[in-house]
Amino acid sequence: MKLITTQIAQRFNEVGDQSEVKDPIFIAKFFNPTGSATWYASEYDPSRNICYGYVTGMVEDEWGTFSIDELEAVKLPFGLRIERDIHFGEKHYSEIIKKDRYSELKKDKEKESPHQEIER
Repeated sequence: MKLITTQIAQRFNEVGDQSEVKDPIFIAKFFNPTGSATWYASEYDPSRNICYGYVTGMVEDEWGTFSIDELEAVKLPFGLRIERDIHFGEKHYSEIIKKDRYSELKKDKEKESPHQEIER
């Protein structure tokens, strides 16, 4: 399955940069049919085939970038692959994740302290 279609790429282009939007819209949802990982994409860079969005179901839920090329290359058991939820309608962050985005981002910034000690 092609994860980013022409129509989806066009919609990302119409929506544009959402980095300063308090409640961004997720345009596409990708998921692992054999696991719990889910990728919600709010932005897309076609020149690098990379999305920005929210990832859940891994070690920690977090905002970040993810490569569509890498998602399409994943080979799962039984011949399955990462899929795009074809029934997913555009949803705002607040509709999916019941947390405040800015408090989440603030927590991430606090974790990136330049004074963190290195474990040896």
